[in-house]
Amino acid sequence: MPAQSDHLIPPSTTLPRWVGGATQALLKIAYPLVLIGAWHFGKPRYAGIALLALLWAQRWVGAGSVSTLLRQLTPLDWLIAGTLTCTSAAVAITDNELLLRLYPALVNAGLLLSFAATLRSGPSMIEKFARMRLPDLQPRAVRYTRRVTQVWCVFFALNGLTAVVAALYWSRGAWALYNGVIAYVLVGVLIAAEAAFRHWVVRPHAPSEAA
Repeated sequence: MPAQSDHLIPPSTTLPRWVGGATQALLKIAYPLVLIGAWHFGKPRYAGIALLALLWAQRWVGAGSVSTLLRQLTPLDWLIAGTLTCTSAAVAITDNELLLRLYPALVNAGLLLSFAATLRSGPSMIEKFARMRLPDLQPRAVRYTRRVTQVWCVFFALNGLTAVVAALYWSRGAWALYNGVIAYVLVGVLIAAEAAFRHWVVRPHAPSEAA
């Protein structure tokens, strides 16, 4: 970070890391609640306003300042954020339910693009996450994180396709149930399955310095 950015936020106003983490967790929990609320109250406009606020709140929390946030966004980030911003704003303005129904599919498309882009340019998305905890990854671990990133790409593609089908053909209740509950259960299952595979299959066969 450039030295002049230290003047943007005085040290005394910087939030503790745990506060930012807790806020991010609450914002992520709020997203499926918005989808469930859209089914319960039947007001796409209100859901669009909430999704727009959540979209930028999730990006702003932890960035430190608006200027820092804007500098951190890559062209791909701008494309994804711009698409979701325009969609949620259109929902808020038009009160269009179909646009709201398609929003989860766009989220999955954005995640797919983000993860897939790292497979081309490197390091892979999961490798980035892994290096936050273990900066010195062995080559075997790097290859493994790349495979896991590929698995997540497949998941986001299938989940996004299901979200499109749900948007076009399912009832409002079924759409909200899948995107607000079932999709998150599937994410949890995939995370748990990968952790179990890594613990029971990968680590026992890894060299001692990479385990």
